[in-house]
Amino acid sequence: MSFPCVDALESRSATLRQRAAAAASSTSPHSRSDASGPEPSYTVGATQIFHSKDPLLLDHGGRLVEFDVAYETWGEMNADRSNAILLHTGLSASSHAHSTAANPQPGWWEKFIGPGLALDTNKYFVICTNVIGGCYGSTGPSSIDPSDGKRYATRFPLLTITDMVRAQFRLLDHLGVNKLHASVGSSMGGMQSLAAAVTFPERVGRIVSISACARSHPYSIAMRYVQRKAILNDPNWNRGYYYDQIPPHVGMKLAREIATITYRSGPEWEQRFGRRRADKDKPPALCPDFLVETYLDHAGEKFCLTYDPNSLIYVSKAMDLFDLGRENQLAIKAKRAERERALREGEEGGYHQDACNLTLPDTPYEEQPEHHDEFERDGLGFGGSPASGGSSYSGPGQKPPADLVAGLSVLWDHPVLVMGVASDILFPAWQQREIAEALKMAGNRNVAHFELSEEQSLFGHDTFLLDVKNVGGMVKNFLS
Repeated sequence: MSFPCVDALESRSATLRQRAAAAASSTSPHSRSDASGPEPSYTVGATQIFHSKDPLLLDHGGRLVEFDVAYETWGEMNADRSNAILLHTGLSASSHAHSTAANPQPGWWEKFIGPGLALDTNKYFVICTNVIGGCYGSTGPSSIDPSDGKRYATRFPLLTITDMVRAQFRLLDHLGVNKLHASVGSSMGGMQSLAAAVTFPERVGRIVSISACARSHPYSIAMRYVQRKAILNDPNWNRGYYYDQIPPHVGMKLAREIATITYRSGPEWEQRFGRRRADKDKPPALCPDFLVETYLDHAGEKFCLTYDPNSLIYVSKAMDLFDLGRENQLAIKAKRAERERALREGEEGGYHQDACNLTLPDTPYEEQPEHHDEFERDGLGFGGSPASGGSSYSGPGQKPPADLVAGLSVLWDHPVLVMGVASDILFPAWQQREIAEALKMAGNRNVAHFELSEEQSLFGHDTFLLDVKNVGGMVKNFLS
């Protein structure tokens, strides 16, 4: 029986296998991939590169002895360098948020950046970076380890969102930016935006966090776990050492398809695809048949060879670890202090860590009845009616935990814009309410919270990429 969708994957593997064999006979095994290699060079065009030779100590004990940050800029820096805006990216985005002379291709926030737009380049100097751990010019798992000339692969140390922010602020130091006019981001970028202000409160003026959270929650952690599992279970992943071999493109494609499901909303897909099939005149097939299936298949196809699978693993794990609660901040601070002490006293050791040093418990997790009892007794809920312009918190526990309020208390005087979307299933709107309410409980009277109802946007999590009128308009008004 014919399975074109499976045949296509096998054909790609065969092509990549041939390219790997050709590359092995003609290039150094330690050189970066190019058109002759089996996997792409993971680039989206020309960027500027900041190279730091000062080691970067990471939150969970690892260290980068040197690193690169790829970045692009738009607009002009004013005389006192006070008009800079740091734009943070989502999980798999590059620094190419808008077209440049060096790279005229449209960026991922093309319609939000420019004269008179949300990030007005007549007023502001906009900076966007590829995060460390990524693969679009910044140091990540696919980069060369200077200690041995080989790719890091899964020797790359575990990262946190705050580690990414610290690398970005090294770039700001290089550019002479002492204080940002604003830190702006959506999705993972919204997490970075908050983390930047919490980590460097004196160096951030305004804060914009869109469709994000102040601590990762179980649903999004679970979805990212399944995406990573799809990659790790691909035989070609080879424990992360697939460079110059066949990359885990099958697992990567599946990971992207899973992610795409979380980026939009069911109602939008109902309107867009309904139950329509790609070709109603043909009999049903086990390969992509319904229009929504072909859409997911296409999304996976576009992505599976353009982003490094190891970067997806590391950056998504950093999102899972994100928690701006006081307890987590103190624990990380203590860990960093101990590591700094050890380095000062010459306890150098290796700076590589085991990427996975945990073992599964002997007995599987079993549901505890008292958890259900507590849920019923406290009346915890996950819903709440959509609100536009309000901030009535209606998530689990009805109010933010004291630990999170304490963790965000350093932002008591920062103007903050928090935006959410009722149709977002990846970062549900109650998570943005949690941010806004926690800030208010910490004493901040400069919090603006807006929630787009389903009537205003059915685009789900992707609203921040598409809604120029509502998202762009609110950002522009807040920054001015």
